[in-house]
Amino acid sequence: MNKEKFERGLEIRKSVLGSEYVNKSIQNADDFNMPMQELVTEYCWGEVWARPGLPRKTRSIINLAMITALNRPHELKLHVRGAINNGLTKEEIQEVFLQTAIYCGVPAAIDSFRMAKEVFDEMENV
Repeated sequence: MNKEKFERGLEIRKSVLGSEYVNKSIQNADDFNMPMQELVTEYCWGEVWARPGLPRKTRSIINLAMITALNRPHELKLHVRGAINNGLTKEEIQEVFLQTAIYCGVPAAIDSFRMAKEVFDEMENV
């Protein structure tokens, strides 16, 4: 593991997803899944998200579209929060999901709208 990339990834991951979520993920990791936490933090966040070629807001848009296409509701909810942290508005998130309805299918987009609404409601009640 590259400690420098891991630390940079940890910083970005916390900035996007929230320190509470990331800390809990790392603290709850055990011998079985800690290697996955390290891999995701180092390569996903410390390597790709740290690249200067795209702003975080754009990366969030891409993630929302791809996660919708893959139909991964847990990850979608997490990245809706991250997208808001990266400056996306509800209207921009709405547009991403409308676009995915055409290219990924209406059922996938409907699920994404449902998951995003849950996140918006949770965030308003905090």
